[in-house]
Amino acid sequence: MLSNTLLALRGISKRFGAVQALTAVDFEVSAGEVVALVGDNGAGKSTLIKVISGIIPIDEGEVRFEGRPVSLDGPKASSALGIATVYQDLALCDNLDVVGNLFLGREVRAGGVGKAAGWLDETAMEQQASSLLQRLSVSIPSVRTQVAALSGGQRQSIAVARAMMGAPKMVLLDEPTAALGVAQTRQVLELIRRLREQGLGVVVISHNLMDVFSVADRIIVMRLGKRVATFDAKDTKEVEVVSAITGARRPEAHEIRQVEAS
Repeated sequence: MLSNTLLALRGISKRFGAVQALTAVDFEVSAGEVVALVGDNGAGKSTLIKVISGIIPIDEGEVRFEGRPVSLDGPKASSALGIATVYQDLALCDNLDVVGNLFLGREVRAGGVGKAAGWLDETAMEQQASSLLQRLSVSIPSVRTQVAALSGGQRQSIAVARAMMGAPKMVLLDEPTAALGVAQTRQVLELIRRLREQGLGVVVISHNLMDVFSVADRIIVMRLGKRVATFDAKDTKEVEVVSAITGARRPEAHEIRQVEAS
């Protein structure tokens, strides 16, 4: 295991009644790395992400974070480790502005007389919101713009920015470019690159292989609840990944050894 490995799952299995959703899955992501998790519908990608985010408990296996054994026994436990998840539905409040969405549930209370009255420190929240969006190079008309008025790419960026409010070490992105136009997709992919540059571990679930090859360092393929192949994105062709996804291609011996040794 690499010294900068953030998260390492070993032999993760999960069953739902008669359905074996995950079978002895190994998975790892390092700091400053983008790992793409790909596979057909029902491959086990979403189940694995829900395991990492603490939503689904595992039946078997071991989880390590920064080299130490941990238990992902709930979303709070996952969040406390520094793991943030941005789901495909984004869970933004259209009737609130950007500041309201970023600070929802973590509002900054005013001091002095305002504290006794229960007022919020709107100025402090605006400044923190502007600073965060500037650090992530997110461009929006104003932090007081209602989220409903933003483009799809801007909404995705705000959802990622909200995940960054807790200063996470790792971010999980579920289909971050789904249903976005070309310009909006480019905006989101640039944001993913910036997360990597800032030293975060990033896991991206996507069906869009063009986007995957654009940002990923490694591509992990799942099929029928198992990890079946691992590719270095810069040394791999799309047809090889597609073959692994569909089962038309058997993994080479060196790929099997790589998975076992990682």
